[in-house]
Amino acid sequence: MAGFHAAASLQRPGPEGGPACEAMPMAVPNPLARAQYLLAAHNFRQLPPDGGFEVAFAGRSNAGKSSALNALCQQNALARVSKTPGRTQQLVFFDIPPTTDRFLVDLPGYGYAKVPQDLQAHWQAFLDGYFGSRQALRGLVVVMDIRHPLKDYDRQMLGYAVQRGLPAHALLTKADKLSRGAQGNALLAVRRELSSAFGDTVSVQTFSGESKLGVEDARAVVGRWLEL
Repeated sequence: MAGFHAAASLQRPGPEGGPACEAMPMAVPNPLARAQYLLAAHNFRQLPPDGGFEVAFAGRSNAGKSSALNALCQQNALARVSKTPGRTQQLVFFDIPPTTDRFLVDLPGYGYAKVPQDLQAHWQAFLDGYFGSRQALRGLVVVMDIRHPLKDYDRQMLGYAVQRGLPAHALLTKADKLSRGAQGNALLAVRRELSSAFGDTVSVQTFSGESKLGVEDARAVVGRWLEL
């Protein structure tokens, strides 16, 4: 996991082979940058084999889930960013070469989107089964707009993880829209509420795909769960 934390340094020797005179930071590779689209599943038969490690990403429509995935993977268009909220209608899997058993999973997000009741029922059953039986699932990231956190959908998704005994991490996205003081107040309020509802099983941080605030911290969490 060292690759996800502070950059390594390389010391240059001093004049005539003397003591090192300064440290030069080395670029640290981001394994998630290799992520690529694998498949989209609308039912259990379409899921990849249940092995390896998966980290799922959930978020209400317009919470910034696609932008967060793109920022973590240092790609502009890995996850589709749509002007029409709620366009993710399937479980979208991204694999991470050269491994063959490490995946990021983009879950469908709803909120503002007008979703037919039969489709809602289908996804309810699909997600119930996915969270209840998927052995490869190692953690859940729930993306929330820092200005509108902990809506019913967010609580439902966190409840799935806690019930299963999985770690969960809340990303308070679009933090660049608030002042630093407002960010801190929002973080504290959400942390208190999560602690009251779920104990210490859910961690939380501020995040901005735009300003890159918290990207390294979130990447470290995902990398740890995937054991990259």
